[in-house]
Amino acid sequence: MALPQRKSFALSRSNRKLLGVCSGLSEYFDLDVTLVRIAFVLATFLGVGAPVLIYLVAALIAD
Repeated sequence: MALPQRKSFALSRSNRKLLGVCSGLSEYFDLDVTLVRIAFVLATFLGVGAPVLIYLVAALIAD
């Protein structure tokens, strides 16, 4: 019996605009990358939490 593969978050090296965080998140959660990018931009402009800080932290801790 084979064990299921464990998903891990990693920065995307092929489909990235800045650091690949949004692409990595879209691959991890199986979402469209455009939706993730729009969500980050809207959250930044609307002041929801600290999306820029979250983006940088995710870029630093990703594989």
